[in-house]
Amino acid sequence: MKAMSEDAPNKFDVVLLHSPTEDGAGVRVVRARPGQLEAGEVRPAKDGQPLNGAELVTLKPREDAPQLCDVEVLHAREPRAEKRADAAPARSGPAQVATRAYRKQWDRVFGKN
Repeated sequence: MKAMSEDAPNKFDVVLLHSPTEDGAGVRVVRARPGQLEAGEVRPAKDGQPLNGAELVTLKPREDAPQLCDVEVLHAREPRAEKRADAAPARSGPAQVATRAYRKQWDRVFGKN
């Protein structure tokens, strides 16, 4: 077993390659990173196709265990709107479009109620 080098990061992000997906286009994986253990799948990225909220990663197989890969995140997931601190509160109904100028003209044409 190799000792960690001094320049190795303290954080870990590894993937265990498990089995091919049903369609054969990807691989099922188990991913471990600080505070998270996830099951999922990886597929090759294709030019011109959107990521649809997925991460874009590079997997680097380890020499002593090729089914265990170090993960390098090239493009992180976009945070969901409900989880973002700066997200606007949810509203229902149509957009509010009545500006002051609109109301002024309304009163001018139809009179005040």
